[in-house]
Amino acid sequence: MIPTVDIQPNTNGLPGLTALEQIVGALLTLGLIAAVAGVALSAIAWAIGSHSANPHIAGKGKTGVLVAGAAAMLIGAANTLVTFFTTAGAAVR
Repeated sequence: MIPTVDIQPNTNGLPGLTALEQIVGALLTLGLIAAVAGVALSAIAWAIGSHSANPHIAGKGKTGVLVAGAAAMLIGAANTLVTFFTTAGAAVR
């Protein structure tokens, strides 16, 4: 018979976990600020490219808006995504 291993995450196993949670929260905030800047800069590039009849710059601006929007969505959903996959992984037996 193969022994089972059942180790669960805990919040008091290592010192400094509270500080690490604060650092990760700050990184999420920084990522969202960068995403807002990315949307703004890309929208500006899109507008300049469209008004100057430069489809290359307009296309890069559109791509930048989509990428920054997707990044903001992933950053906002990070907790939910990690929780989902943790729960799904724990259900595998």
